[in-house]
Amino acid sequence: MASTVKNRPGYGQLLRTPGALSFVLPGFAARQPFAMLTMSIVLLVQHTTGSFGSAGAVAAVTGISMALFAPQSGKLADRFGQSAVLIPGVLINAVSVILLASLALADAPLWALFLAAVPAGASVPQVGPMVRARWAAVLDRPDRRHLLPTAAAFESVTDELTFVVGPVLATMLCTVVHPGAGLAAQAVLTLAGGLLFAAQRGTQPARHLAGEEHAERTSALAIPGVRALIVAMLGIGAVFGGMQVSLTAFAEEIGQAGVNGLLYGIFAAGNMVAGIACGAVAWKIGPRRRLLLGYTALTAVAATLWTLDSVALFAIVGLLVGMSIAPALITAFTLVEQLVPASARTEAFTWLTGAVAFGQAAAVTVAGRLADAHGASFGFLVPAVATALALLTLFALRGRLAPASKGRTVARGVGQRALATVE
Repeated sequence: MASTVKNRPGYGQLLRTPGALSFVLPGFAARQPFAMLTMSIVLLVQHTTGSFGSAGAVAAVTGISMALFAPQSGKLADRFGQSAVLIPGVLINAVSVILLASLALADAPLWALFLAAVPAGASVPQVGPMVRARWAAVLDRPDRRHLLPTAAAFESVTDELTFVVGPVLATMLCTVVHPGAGLAAQAVLTLAGGLLFAAQRGTQPARHLAGEEHAERTSALAIPGVRALIVAMLGIGAVFGGMQVSLTAFAEEIGQAGVNGLLYGIFAAGNMVAGIACGAVAWKIGPRRRLLLGYTALTAVAATLWTLDSVALFAIVGLLVGMSIAPALITAFTLVEQLVPASARTEAFTWLTGAVAFGQAAAVTVAGRLADAHGASFGFLVPAVATALALLTLFALRGRLAPASKGRTVARGVGQRALATVE
């Protein structure tokens, strides 16, 4: 797809958009607890059971539960408004997380932890997709639409910063303060941040109630392009999950357990740097081609992970893997507005973020078993295989990532439209 592209504005111009800071700042605070949840569960359950396997299993149940229920939350937010969904959601999540922590500290049986993990994951507030939907709403006017690709890049960087800070904060609280302090802080931040974000009603997207005039009640999952993007996100989630487990196993194999945090930090830093760069580039090619090129690079680099055997090599290749994720991730979210009507956009965003969580949970389980049985190098096969399968699927379904009609005005990004022709 070839498109007419304006010079890319900067992040400063984006944040000066009227009303932007009113949801960006509380949105950052409200999504921070999600990044703390997995690490807090792992550290607490491992402390109380003495088993990393049990801890990983409970965390995986939470991730899978979130992936399955998140799209329903997004669908309800599109229909009834974000605040109407977020307020009861954060209350349920805070109670569920405290219940899970209490059961773990009381040495409850594993099945009880699994049961408590289901509502804890199902009720995770979908703040990231809601923020993206708000950007689409406040920038959906002729003089602002050119800011949407920058907004997509900004959100990717914000997500990555969240996943750098959250696990570090959870680790510090669980190891220095109390094993249950991570989940306690997560519950408090979820409640405070979520309610503050929900209070910003002036920037939330319009509701699309069934039966309203002009309201399109299309399910996001019914759109073929969204299903193709979900496959891409499953592969990216597998990279996150496979890297977490396999880097930990590698560090233990070489007797340098502390190097795990350094290597994963380099991986995350590569993602952040590439995300910032993506927001500063005036692209000359359309988002569909960018996604295919970015995912090809990610697959090629991920395929080399299982062959590495030194800290220096993992640092270099891990940086490249992180830098390859950002373009694919940003472009996938950018394509949502091109493919999905406003009435289903929050739902679509939650399908994508839920797919990342599901892919991560599955990869943690599979890579962990492979690393236990055969060593860390076999764990790295998970991101290699997952991205290869996702890339093949994307190429096979690439026609679904373009608008149905040709030669018309289509959206270049989330909320941005420009004259384009479909190849």
